[in-house]
Amino acid sequence: MPVDTEGLARKYRAATIDLAGRRLMLTNFRGTQQEQDLTEPPNCDGFGRVRHFRRATSKGWPLNPLPIDPAHARLGLPHADEVRAQVFQNAACNWRCWYCFVPYSSLDANPAHSAWLTPGELVSLYLKQEDRPAIIDLSGGQPELTPEWVPWMIEALDHENLRGSVYLWSDDNLSCDYFWRYLSSAQQELVSTYRFYSRVACFKGFDEESFKFNTRAEGEWFSKQFELMTRLVASGMDVYAYVTFTAPREGGIRDAIRRFVDRLQEIDELFPLRTVPLEIQEFSPVVGRLTPLHQAAFRHQWVAVEVWQDELSRRFSPATRSLAINEVALRSAVLLRNDRYEP
Repeated sequence: MPVDTEGLARKYRAATIDLAGRRLMLTNFRGTQQEQDLTEPPNCDGFGRVRHFRRATSKGWPLNPLPIDPAHARLGLPHADEVRAQVFQNAACNWRCWYCFVPYSSLDANPAHSAWLTPGELVSLYLKQEDRPAIIDLSGGQPELTPEWVPWMIEALDHENLRGSVYLWSDDNLSCDYFWRYLSSAQQELVSTYRFYSRVACFKGFDEESFKFNTRAEGEWFSKQFELMTRLVASGMDVYAYVTFTAPREGGIRDAIRRFVDRLQEIDELFPLRTVPLEIQEFSPVVGRLTPLHQAAFRHQWVAVEVWQDELSRRFSPATRSLAINEVALRSAVLLRNDRYEP
């Protein structure tokens, strides 16, 4: 049976936010299966981890400039091929992607692996760290189950006079419309116009079949992902996309990838150039979930990414493809980020 996307979203939102206390249920990495995969020990009293974002992954896979290029452009930092980011992770997700590097026990608001903190407390923990990264990544899980996290973090950073020295980055799996449902218009405007914030939202597959295979969610949510991304772009937010190309079979991949790029261009003609394929790799929590079908999916993603690169070469000139990802201006956005008012 598919997971109940909307039902679980309601359940986990209720379990992971305290509106009156402005608190969130956040993961503590100590003693979790995820801790085994960390390159550095957990920090911030166990509630943080340092992630290394690298532009290059496996040989032949497209480069990943996120969040390196947007962050360095806004912070006025030089070009880099690797950055460190301070990661905080919410404790719930309403989908169950088989390749997720987070153990499912850390995705169901489990109090054994999480606790309540305010964004102010997170920033205080961050400030106590030596050699602090300039990027804070709000990850998950699905951070958008509690969209208040982003504006609350912006306010906490501003309270500590960190505007301009810290870049805020957050993840979104496009599984709910809570940005519009629960944030006030003032909060939406703050998030959409804050110069030192960007969001990446992930398409969990390139067609309905791969989407259902990857997420265990209802197939209709594949199309809903495009609707939500269109609304994010229209908000004027500095938004980017990931896509995962794992699929249960190789047949039909070429045509499906072409249709996927078509749909990205319905959001904006240039949106494929703000979209980065993620290479799915094997982390410790994934091992016990793998079947022969999943093992084959690791191979199928290479077929899909080859078609993806062919499509971009066919649709865009070399000059356009050479733009830095943060320089790809989306014509359908309400306003260009450089011209937005900074509150």
